[in-house]
Amino acid sequence: MWQNLSLRARINVLLALLLALGLAVNIGRQVAEAGPRVQAEDQSVIRLAREFIEMIVADLNEAPDPDARLNQIARDLSRLRHVSIALHDSGGNPLTPPRPDADEDTRAPPAWFVSLVHPEQTAVSVPVSIHGKPGSLRITSHPDDEIAEIWDGIVTQLEVGSVIALALFLVMMTVVGRALAPLQSLSQAMAELEGGHYEARVIAGGAPELAAICTKLNHLAATLGEAVEDKRRLAERTVSLQDIERKEIARELHDEFGPYLFSLRAHASALAKLADGKAPSAEAVRKHGSALLEQINALQQFTRRVLERLRPVGLAELGLGQALESLSRLWRESHPDVTIETAISPKLGETGETADLTIYRVVQEALTNVFRHAGATTVNVVIEPADQPTRDGRLCARVRVSDNGRGMEPGQKLGFGLVGMRERILALGGTLSVVSGDGGLTVEALVPTAAA
Repeated sequence: MWQNLSLRARINVLLALLLALGLAVNIGRQVAEAGPRVQAEDQSVIRLAREFIEMIVADLNEAPDPDARLNQIARDLSRLRHVSIALHDSGGNPLTPPRPDADEDTRAPPAWFVSLVHPEQTAVSVPVSIHGKPGSLRITSHPDDEIAEIWDGIVTQLEVGSVIALALFLVMMTVVGRALAPLQSLSQAMAELEGGHYEARVIAGGAPELAAICTKLNHLAATLGEAVEDKRRLAERTVSLQDIERKEIARELHDEFGPYLFSLRAHASALAKLADGKAPSAEAVRKHGSALLEQINALQQFTRRVLERLRPVGLAELGLGQALESLSRLWRESHPDVTIETAISPKLGETGETADLTIYRVVQEALTNVFRHAGATTVNVVIEPADQPTRDGRLCARVRVSDNGRGMEPGQKLGFGLVGMRERILALGGTLSVVSGDGGLTVEALVPTAAA
């Protein structure tokens, strides 16, 4: 049952129990102190009454009528509040009428309380002798007024304490309710977040701790919304980049592969016509043959570049260094006026297949941009271990490709290739930055490696 109660209900139940326990302890303390209090009152009254009677009775025989004087003393002392005095003969029989019962009070203590506080009456006999006739004055305590006063105090304490406890309980219920009010909003917001509604927000309120939780939940919802939106944009851009890459490959095939094939067909047709002639010229055959070889060589280079874009040839077999050297050689053959310097630190060590492919793609994309847009004459490629690890403790490889070209125009956005590469590296847990200045463009990437 306790497990099924809400936090607010648990706090209210505990508060009610504490208030009830405090009130019960206070009432129990007064009840426990009532017995010694009544007993002390009895002893005090009886002692005083006994001393008073002994003082009066000492001169009783000197009175003109001792019997009348003794009866008068007994009647006068019977009107005392907490004690009754009765005259008894030598046989113990009462010689004076009993004390009349007090009027019943509407708030008289119950019998169980009287039995608990004062179960037995206290009585003391003082012997008296008049002209040799023995007798006694019996002093009996009657602490009814004291017990009634104590009971009245307990009832008053119970009533006042109950009212105060109820008021405190209501006040605390209100305070706790307002303090825990954000919990319902938090639960509702979490349910909306679970359903994918990342725009859900909670109004910060209540206790400082709950207000801080509300603020952090709002920040978390905003972060989740941004992450989901980034994921959606990434998926959309991935599809877009795939289409763009296919279109680029198709354009290159159309613009470069098509002319090569047309030229090969033209030279082959020319050779066929020469072969049909009676005496083909050796110079003409040599001319068409050289043209065919030149076109085939160019076609092979173009095919290798396309294959390198699709999948690096020999990366897994030859390693990262040989694959990058092969990539640089291809660009040098097509652009002999540009100097490409590649340096791989010997401290880099094993990086893993995924990191090798990512590093290769970064260099490939950076070189493609250099030769398409930068107009540079020198390109430096540096690959070395990075100083700082990733958040999960993995080491990183730093890839830096810098050129002495014209850089980027102010406000110019990155191309789809670098944007796609940045998102790919971010997915691996790394970073990619592009810095443009008067001295050219620098592409720097931190690629997590498989090394621990």
